[in-house]
Amino acid sequence: MSVVAQVFVVVAGLFHLVVFAMESLLFRKPSTYGRFLVKENEVEVARPWAFNQGFYNLFLAIGALGGLVWGGDKGHAIALFACACMAGAGVVLIASDRRMARAAATQAVPPIIALVLAAVL
Repeated sequence: MSVVAQVFVVVAGLFHLVVFAMESLLFRKPSTYGRFLVKENEVEVARPWAFNQGFYNLFLAIGALGGLVWGGDKGHAIALFACACMAGAGVVLIASDRRMARAAATQAVPPIIALVLAAVL
C-alpha cells in the first residue's frame, strides 16, 4: 500500500477514535450530544446506543490503525476492510438522515480516498 494511501487510513482511524471518545466517554456533554442531533431530554435514552456505537467506531479504528502497524499484505487487507466498513457506515448515515451530510462526509471521505489510492497506486 502506498504511503499516501496509508496517510488516509491513519486520518480515518484517528477520526474514528475521536468519535469513540465523543460517543462513549463524552456523550453527556451538551456540546457532544447536540452534534448527534440528540435533545437534552433524550440523552439518557440515547446514551446506551451511543456508548455501544462508540465501541463500533473504536473497533474500526483499531482495525485501520492496527492493520497498518501489522503491515504486509494481511495487515493492509485488515486496514482496508476497516476503511470499507467506515465508508459504508458513512453512506448509511447520509441515507438515514440528510441533516448528517457533513458528518457522513467527514466519516466516509478519508477511508474512500484510502481505498481508491490503495487500488490505483
